[in-house]
Amino acid sequence: MTTTQMRQEVLEIPIAAARLLAHGGDDIRRAAAAMRARDPQFLVSVARGSSDHVATYLKYASELLTGTPIASIGPSIASVYKRKLKLDGSVCLSVSQSGKSPDIVEMARMARDCGALSIAMTNHPDSPLAQVADHTLDLHAGPEISVAATKTFVNSTIAGIWLLAEWAQDDALLRAIADLPAVLEKAVQNDWPTARAALGARQSVFCLGRGPSYAIANEAALKLKETCQIHAEAYSSAEVLHGPVSIVDSGFPVIALAAQDDAEQVLAQVVDEIASKGAVVSVTSDKASKATQLQATRSGHPLTDPIALIASFYAMVEQVAASRGINPDAPRHLMKVTETV
Repeated sequence: MTTTQMRQEVLEIPIAAARLLAHGGDDIRRAAAAMRARDPQFLVSVARGSSDHVATYLKYASELLTGTPIASIGPSIASVYKRKLKLDGSVCLSVSQSGKSPDIVEMARMARDCGALSIAMTNHPDSPLAQVADHTLDLHAGPEISVAATKTFVNSTIAGIWLLAEWAQDDALLRAIADLPAVLEKAVQNDWPTARAALGARQSVFCLGRGPSYAIANEAALKLKETCQIHAEAYSSAEVLHGPVSIVDSGFPVIALAAQDDAEQVLAQVVDEIASKGAVVSVTSDKASKATQLQATRSGHPLTDPIALIASFYAMVEQVAASRGINPDAPRHLMKVTETV
């Protein structure tokens, strides 16, 4: 059986995480010190695609950790509509694997010009995005060839949560971040065969989460579309019963991603309700009684648990693609770098 580039890169996730932890600390601590000096009342994020899922994860993390809200800004506000925003005293987090997309660059430039402290997270520290930032956080993910981003996504989440932990000076979270390479080494070997079996030949699936794990559910749904050509929709477990559940029929697959946090119990109650309607639910929790439990690699902190969950999901989804005869390295209609205006 041919090993895909995506699988090789998934297995490199722990190595990439260790490289970031070894070489990224000085830049992250400098940026965090600048954030403490700024003492922002709010942050804004600029990103698209997988990077926007990183931003959503950081939104929840910032609000839970520091009480500071993060608002997502559509890059077209600057690039297409040519508007300026009232961002004086804020912090702008821009996330882009390549750092080349013109709309992301233009929005980050506008944010800095309008008074925001601009912090860019990118795998290319010499990119146009880095040039318009006050601080650049090199992701140190190494070359990523497969179109489906995996190790750059994981390193983006680590860089972002590390920045927030240093800003908040949260020792417990910093310890959990330091342990992530070992955690991820276990997570990438945990590829959820029961969830693969539940997907079967179905062409539609829900991915559920709550809080930080909802951001990860969005990334999971995107990867199912990209690599497996499966129509996947992500929902918060708080929203899925408000209408989307109507399409659930017997055998409908649901993948629910739960961290060990305050939302785990309420997510478990929702997935049990969906399972009672005929869905085949796989969940990373032992608190649900009607859903199949997926083995979750825990990280020792609720804010880093979602990072381990997506690593296992990546290992799973690559195998789903292979079982369907799809090459996940070159999804149809897609390119590695999308330069949106």
